Amino acid sequence: MTGDVYGDLARTMGVEYLETSAERVVGRMPVAGNTQPYGLLHGGASCVLAESLGSIAAMMHAGEGRIAVGIEINATHHRSATEGHVTGVATRVHGGRTLATYEIVVTDDRDRRICTARLTCMIRDAPGA
Repeated sequence: MTGDVYGDLARTMGVEYLETSAERVVGRMPVAGNTQPYGLLHGGASCVLAESLGSIAAMMHAGEGRIAVGIEINATHHRSATEGHVTGVATRVHGGRTLATYEIVVTDDRDRRICTARLTCMIRDAPGA
C-alpha cells in the first residue's frame, strides 16, 4: 500500500504502521501531541488510531476495485496514558463481501490495555469501477 492511503489525520497524529494485512494491522502513535487538557491521551485519539488501523485492514480485505468505509465504531477506555507510545492491534472478527468488522486493542508501552474498540466497515464497489 502506498503512503497516500493512510490519510492526513493519521499522519498528523503520528500514526506509524508496523504490520499490515487483511487479517491484522499493527500500528503505534505517540501520546505527546495527542492529549486532552489534563495531559492524558485523548479518547478521541485512541478512536483515530483504532479507526485508522481497522480501515486499512478493511481496505485490504475489500481488494482491488472496492472500497471500505467505516459505518460504526465503539470504544471502551480502560486506563489513561501520559507518555510514550500506544500500540494498536486490529484483528479481523468478520470478513464478508459487504461488511468487515475488526477488534482493535490499544496498549501502552508497558503492555497495559488502554482501550478496546470495534470498527465495522461497509464494503462497496469503488466509484467508477
